[in-house]
This record gives sequence, C-alpha cells and structure tokens, in this order.
Amino acid sequence: MTNDTPPEEEVDASARRFSVQLPSTRRGAHRARLLATAELDRWGLPPDPAAHVVAELAANAAVHGRVPGRDFRLMLDADKSPGTLRIEVTDARAERLPVIARDAGAADSESGRGLLLVTVLAARWGVTSGPFPTKTVWAEVDFA
Repeated sequence: MTNDTPPEEEVDASARRFSVQLPSTRRGAHRARLLATAELDRWGLPPDPAAHVVAELAANAAVHGRVPGRDFRLMLDADKSPGTLRIEVTDARAERLPVIARDAGAADSESGRGLLLVTVLAARWGVTSGPFPTKTVWAEVDFA
C-alpha cells in the first residue's frame, strides 16, 4: 500500500463487494465515508448506521494507524452473510490495536468516542492481525 498511486477501486458487478485503497489522511477517511454511502445506495441498502461505522474506522486508520507513505484499505461486503454488511478497514500499524478509552463517555472528553460509537452501532466488531505489518478492524452491521 503506497501513497503515490491514485486510489484503485475493486467492484464486482455481480456481487455486493467493494474495496478501495485510500490515503491515510483525514481527507482519505472522509472519502471512505462518501464512497461507502454511494456504494450502499447503489446496492439499495440504507446508509445509516453503516456510514457512521465506516467514518469512525477510517478516521482511526488515518489518525492512529497511519504510517507515512502507506495507505489504508476499506472493504464492504454485503454478500458474506445474509442481512449483514461486513466493513473492514486495514491499516499498516499492527502494533497499535484499537481500545475503547476508559473516559470515552465522559462529557469533557474531546476524543476517544469512535470505538464506543462502533460498539453501539454495529452488531459486532473486532480486530484481525496480519499479514505483517497490517491489521484489519472489522465491524458487522445487521440490516433487518
């Protein structure tokens, strides 16, 4: 994953799967949400709460998972399990595992609420390590 090539999108027209490589910047995180919203619309799925989950995971990849010169990858899969959207964000910082801050719910906290939001909005989420030096933070949103 290098930062000197334009983002490449992988779309399987027969399946509801989407993958794109984006720069590990706040702008890349914002673009991840916009692209996810457009893809969900194309699939006929509601954008919320999935777009919020994408925004939080992509922002974490851009801020906490950033390695200069390395991108992050967003993957959406609505075919893996019926009624469920799987969201994956892969970054180049395997050693920095996500944790919910102890004071994430405090009214005076200025940050640290992203994973708390993911916990509330997603049916389940977790982290998968590898291949080195990457990790993938994933979340699943159920559509009923």
